[in-house]
Amino acid sequence: MKDQEKRSAEFAEAVKSMDVSVDTDVNSQLRSQREAELNLWNEAQAQKTAEAEGIELTAAHLEVVQSLRDHYLEHGIAKSGRNLGDMLDDKFASQGGRKYLRVLFPRGPVAQGMRIAGLPVPANSEDDGFGTAR
Repeated sequence: MKDQEKRSAEFAEAVKSMDVSVDTDVNSQLRSQREAELNLWNEAQAQKTAEAEGIELTAAHLEVVQSLRDHYLEHGIAKSGRNLGDMLDDKFASQGGRKYLRVLFPRGPVAQGMRIAGLPVPANSEDDGFGTAR
């Protein structure tokens, strides 16, 4: 009987020490999913996409691309290109804001930047207001 009690006590202790926690925070789960998606992208892909867009990728371009990727990680798919455009304008205000971004991305920092970043372009972002030439 002592042997059985000892095994029962060991089993109970083992169960108590197990990490049986489950991430039930939906935002945390979504962030983890976005993080996994972002890990599939690399700079070589960005270079290839930039060439197709007619852009010679520089450190300045990559800074904008990384800002878009960081925003995606934190917030998910943007509801509108305007929100992203405003975010970029604020972030790069010291360099010239929208004018600076337009020099880097002639057909729009949101549309071109998101494609180079390997991210989904927000709905209605590819219009004249966001710099897509037709």
